[in-house]
Amino acid sequence: MLVTFSSKAGADILMLSEHAKPILRIAGKVIDDPFPVRGVFSAEQLPDAIKLIERAIASEPATKQVEDDGDMPRDSINASVALRQRAFPLLDLMRRAQQTGLPVMWETGSAW
Repeated sequence: MLVTFSSKAGADILMLSEHAKPILRIAGKVIDDPFPVRGVFSAEQLPDAIKLIERAIASEPATKQVEDDGDMPRDSINASVALRQRAFPLLDLMRRAQQTGLPVMWETGSAW
């Protein structure tokens, strides 16, 4: 399922629910199954949510560098995506919203 994060502070962020759920949990939201249709980080909740995500990123183990085998192409499909990379767009939107005192909302929907 596709999750759209939005705020008047910046552009919409699209994320699959399977990737959004862990980030929302880290940020202090209780996410059960099924994924909630709508949700919000109020302007008052944003500072704590941002700190929690930043703390999780800082405590994440360093990613193992893949050695370059010369002529062999790396399989980018199977490469893992670090929390730092996955959370960056949402974290940026949250920071912008915090600076302007605006909420960040999310809504689920299909990819179509």
